[in-house]
Amino acid sequence: MKAGNKFGAHRVIEPEGVLPQPAWKIDNTMEIYDNEILIDVDTLNVDAASFTQIEEAEGGDVRKMARHSLDIIAARGKHHNPDTGSGGMLLGTVREIGPKLTDRDLKVGDRIATLVSLSLTPLKVDEVVSINKDTCQVKVKGQAILFETGIYAKMPDDMDEALALAVLDVAGAPAQAAKLSRPGETVFIIGAGGKSGLLCAYEAKKRVKPTGKVVCLVHGDAGKKRLEKAGFADVIIQGSATDQLFVYDEVRKATGGAMADLTINCVDIPNTEMASVLATRNGGTVYFFSMATSFTSAALGAEGIGADTLMIIGNGYTKDHAVISLEVVRESPVLMEIFKDTYATGAGNPEPVGLKA
Repeated sequence: MKAGNKFGAHRVIEPEGVLPQPAWKIDNTMEIYDNEILIDVDTLNVDAASFTQIEEAEGGDVRKMARHSLDIIAARGKHHNPDTGSGGMLLGTVREIGPKLTDRDLKVGDRIATLVSLSLTPLKVDEVVSINKDTCQVKVKGQAILFETGIYAKMPDDMDEALALAVLDVAGAPAQAAKLSRPGETVFIIGAGGKSGLLCAYEAKKRVKPTGKVVCLVHGDAGKKRLEKAGFADVIIQGSATDQLFVYDEVRKATGGAMADLTINCVDIPNTEMASVLATRNGGTVYFFSMATSFTSAALGAEGIGADTLMIIGNGYTKDHAVISLEVVRESPVLMEIFKDTYATGAGNPEPVGLKA
C-alpha cells in the first residue's frame, strides 16, 4: 500500500504544489493510501451557495441538476463548484481504514459525516438517486476518501441522521457565534431563518441576555415563521440583504443609531457584503459564514465608506464545533422541533432522479 501525504497532496493532479482544496483537479481513484479512509457514500449535503447556483443554472430541473453535479465530479475528481468555489459535506459508512490510522476511535461499518468540504474530498458518484431541494441533500451511490488530517463526526444514536447531517453541515456557525457574542451586545444576524441562522440566533441570545439584543433579518415568510416560533429574536426585519440602504436604515432604527456590535452573515446569495458592513458599528465585528461572500467586495467596500470593521472569514471549523452544534439542538426543544419538521428523514420533497454517471 502506498504512503500518502497527511494533507492529501499526493492526490493533486493539477496544478502542482497545491493542496487538494485549491487544486483544479484531484485523483479520485478509490484505492486508498496508507493514511486514508474509504467511505461508501449515500448522501451529499451540498452547501447552500453551491446548491442554489446549480438549481438556478438548471431551472430547478432535478435531472439537469444531477448531471451538473456529475459533470463537476468527472472534471475535477471532487464536488467543487467552479462558480461558487464551495462544496458541502457527506454522510456514509466506513468501508476501509488505512493501516496508519488504525489507532483512531473508528471502525469499519461506522456511520460518519465528514466535517471537511467536498471541494477537497476525492469523490466518485455512480448514481444520483434523488434530490431534495428543501434540504440541499442529494441521495447517491458512491465512494469518497478522507485524508489523515480530515475531521469527521460519528453519527449520534439519539438523532435522525438527515437532521444531524443538516446540523453538522453548518457546525462552524453556532460555535463561532458562541465565541463572538458578548453579554450586553447587539448581535445582527442576516439570514436568520435558515439552519445556520437559527443556530446562531440561539447561541447569540443565550450569551447577550438579559441586557443585549438580537436583531434578525429574514427574506421569506417561511424563515420568518421559523424565527417567530423559535423566539430568539428581539427584532425581526423582513427584506432583502442585497438592499444595502434598507438594511442600514432598519438596523439603525432597531438599535437607536448605535448599530450592531456583531453581525453574522448566514445567507446563501452574493452581494450582501456591504449590508453586513453598514449594519455594524465602527470597531465592531462582521463574521461572514456565507460561502457566497466576496471578500474583495467586503474589504474594498468597507474601505470605501471608511468603516473600521473587523471582518472574519467563515472558517467552517472551530474547536468542538460538531459537539456544540448538536448539543444546541438537544438543549432547545423548539429548535429540535423546527429541525425535525424541516430536515429529518422524510421532510421536504425529495424528487427521484435515478441518473447514473
